[in-house]
Amino acid sequence: MPTITIATAPLTGSRRRAIALRITRWLTERDIAAGHVVVRFEVADDSLVFTGGWPVDALPATAGELHHASVTVCVGPQRDEAFRAELAAHIAATLGLTERTAFFYLEFRTTPPSEVYVAAAGPLRRTDLLAKEGTP
Repeated sequence: MPTITIATAPLTGSRRRAIALRITRWLTERDIAAGHVVVRFEVADDSLVFTGGWPVDALPATAGELHHASVTVCVGPQRDEAFRAELAAHIAATLGLTERTAFFYLEFRTTPPSEVYVAAAGPLRRTDLLAKEGTP
């Protein structure tokens, strides 16, 4: 159950939906069920994000372009380096990373399915057990 948390300056609802959809489509093209993809957005206060001792709001910005983002991606241990590298590049491109982006950070956290629980219109279940049962 890939889970992506994106912390950046506020985005419009339509922009968040477009980002989530593009990431989900990329993952479904790699045989991950769309219902297993979670994309969360957090608003990052520019004055509370620092790089090199400087708040990112003090760094140059280009209007209409990505100024900064911190992304955490949780994926299962079966995902290899090539998958992670391609997903990282896809997320960066989807968010609009350019050479003018002041700060971009993406971290993978390998999370075994046995350590993930989910409830979707039903009881709380471990995702590894759901996969064995063939639950979508």
